[in-house]
Amino acid sequence: MKGIILAGGTGSRLFPITQAVCKQLMPIYDKPMIYYPLSTLMQAGIQEILIITTPEDQPKFKSLLLDGSQWGVQLEYAVQEKPCGLADAFIVGEDFIGSDSVAMILGDNIFYGADLAEQLQTAVADFTGGMGFAVEVENPERYGIYEFDEEMQVLSIEEKPAKPKSHYANSGLYFFDNRVPRIAKAVTPSQRGEIEITSVLDAYLQMGELKVSLFGDVWLDTGTIDSLVDANDFVRVMQNRTGKIIASPELTAYQQGFIDREQLEKLARPLEKSGYGKYLDVR
Repeated sequence: MKGIILAGGTGSRLFPITQAVCKQLMPIYDKPMIYYPLSTLMQAGIQEILIITTPEDQPKFKSLLLDGSQWGVQLEYAVQEKPCGLADAFIVGEDFIGSDSVAMILGDNIFYGADLAEQLQTAVADFTGGMGFAVEVENPERYGIYEFDEEMQVLSIEEKPAKPKSHYANSGLYFFDNRVPRIAKAVTPSQRGEIEITSVLDAYLQMGELKVSLFGDVWLDTGTIDSLVDANDFVRVMQNRTGKIIASPELTAYQQGFIDREQLEKLARPLEKSGYGKYLDVR
């Protein structure tokens, strides 16, 4: 399986901050936001990852992340010329996906849980067709919403409904087989002119090939000022309380066996003077 991180868009809900700084390069406590979705894909065991950015921001991502070899992964880059909806990522990344299945995660989403790596790797091994992850939320009108029957089998999915049929939101992580670029191309753009991810999920649902897994741990969408502050506070409190880092590509690479201890120590040395660097000492 390959992975895609969608890190495009204008970040308009965070203006005026993001008029000067790309949202996914802003800090969430002690590391860039992009580290969080990148680490999530790495925890799923994924080593080939495409970063989709705006044309003007791509050099900044390359400067930060390089080609990924320092973490034992292979990073490639592609440009999304303008925001066309989340599912446009599969069209932009069609050649990258090729004959493989693909996971797509939004560049401003944070997933956290004690058993996250195990849950993701189980999902990678077990899914066919398409898979989404549902999270219970208080304000369902802000999200794509899943409707379930009494046995928690998905019945429908609707984008930002005025009258939500449940409180289960469609979080920003998806697994699909290699039919997804073709399915995304067949989607009729919504009234706001976007290729909606809910339409792709619904296409798999109509084929009887959509599975939705309930995610009961922490999911944070950092797309607004308040949620950005909440994410910073959460990571700060959890790291200081537990002494364990959240979303370190260096440590994740070591834990997944992508790099050895010698490489981890090499990566840690330039970071020794920062609080981030102290978490990479595994002696």
